[in-house]
Amino acid sequence: MTDQTADGPFMALALALGRRGLGNTWPNPAVGAVLVRPQGEPPVIIGRGWTQAGGRPHAEIEALRRAGAAARGATLYVTLEPCSHHGKTPPCADAIVAAGVVRVVSALEDPNPEVAGQGHGRLRAAGIAVDVGVGAEAARRDHAGHLRRMSDGRPHVTLKLAVSADHKAGLAGRRPAAITGEPARARVHRLRAMNDAILVGIGTVLADDPQLTCRLPGMEALSPVRVVLDGRLRLPAGSALVKSARATPVWVLAAPDTPPQAERALRELGVEVLRAPARSGRPDLAAALRMLAERGITRLMVEGGPTVAAAFVAADLVDEAVLFRSPEAIGPHGIDALEGMRIETMTARLKELGREPVGEDSVEFFARA
Repeated sequence: MTDQTADGPFMALALALGRRGLGNTWPNPAVGAVLVRPQGEPPVIIGRGWTQAGGRPHAEIEALRRAGAAARGATLYVTLEPCSHHGKTPPCADAIVAAGVVRVVSALEDPNPEVAGQGHGRLRAAGIAVDVGVGAEAARRDHAGHLRRMSDGRPHVTLKLAVSADHKAGLAGRRPAAITGEPARARVHRLRAMNDAILVGIGTVLADDPQLTCRLPGMEALSPVRVVLDGRLRLPAGSALVKSARATPVWVLAAPDTPPQAERALRELGVEVLRAPARSGRPDLAAALRMLAERGITRLMVEGGPTVAAAFVAADLVDEAVLFRSPEAIGPHGIDALEGMRIETMTARLKELGREPVGEDSVEFFARA
């Protein structure tokens, strides 16, 4: 169990378990943990855990609970440094020590200033062997929201675009169009469930009246917070978003000088109105993202129309992009996917991670290098 070449598969399992919590644990990171005890060949997994809904219990505590007394003498694989501070629950590092774990394999040090190496230090001080870095690259992707919020004070932003073969997002006259097929749309719903919040502009709401929920069977409860950029508070009371605001949260980012009566009307219907600094009557994107981070949002999916998408690209606020491509063209009079700029403006700034077919369509993945 001290051979680090044997650690990879167990860390891969911990990472897979942690991904179960993506979009569901904010403001806490979605951590995975696996307890392994050498009882012959191969070693025996005696406990598994992942961060629970709302961020607690933590993954380590879940794995220790499942292992019980068998945790004594075991190795713990965890995708992020165990916490060392007293929050709403006692430190995970103390629970690990008390359980008699003899080795901890951690993918990453936690950049949270309340942890920042102190968890690992507490474990080492108790005589526990600690190895850091196994699975680090995958862990950085899985914990991108937490890392971005800690380092930059904003959520990790994923821009989702659906484009035709000729890079259009809609029909002439800004009429909406069904760009991709059902398999791609199902993939989008899964992406929604893996993000804390989804953001659109008021133009998309007025044109499409979207629900912005996750409507895959059995996953409705995993729908993200719906965020609308709406500087003048034009969100209609009869829209699908407002009608469902008490079931799935809706946050509206409005300009500071918007009339208070419009805010009161939306609040009475269950919508939360946030006042964000504005530029030319529109919420300032960088300031808006800081506000979302302060409220605990770590992973934000932008699913707005060409104007909002282009604004995020222009502000260099896109950390990842998921590009769904249709094999069908719309024609020269269609709406460009990015208002006033070529799609290559975005893709040139990012590194392509891969592509794969989705029904008759395809999907491409990009991220900051």
